[in-house]
Amino acid sequence: MEDLYRYLEEGNSCVLLRDNAPVYQSCARGIRPLLDAIDAGIDTRGLTAVDKIVGKAAAMLYLSMGVSRVYAEVMSDAARAVLTAQGVDCFCRVRTDKIVNRRGDDLCPMEKTVADIGDPAAALDALRKKAAELAAAANR
Repeated sequence: MEDLYRYLEEGNSCVLLRDNAPVYQSCARGIRPLLDAIDAGIDTRGLTAVDKIVGKAAAMLYLSMGVSRVYAEVMSDAARAVLTAQGVDCFCRVRTDKIVNRRGDDLCPMEKTVADIGDPAAALDALRKKAAELAAAANR
């Protein structure tokens, strides 16, 4: 298990593995790697994910992707609850009660987006909209 974390130590933020071999790697931040993997049409069913930070937003995306296992450096209690309720094995080095924004002064906007959403497909739609909204605001 610990050897999977080497992918994060190599500078990746997210790696998807099939039979312990990478099929997708990204160093992008936040949920961007997951949205990119979904958009690329990668067959993610049954894969193992290794991720830096997994909150409920990422957990909902992993459910929509059909991954079997999630290893995280940091995982929120909400993410763990969502994943285990759907039979996804999850492991982490550090558990936390919440995922905060990059400034550290509020809850992550993606976590706010999915706070009251229980359906992975609805979460994917809401997260795509929020990501587009944040990207547009950053480009102003």
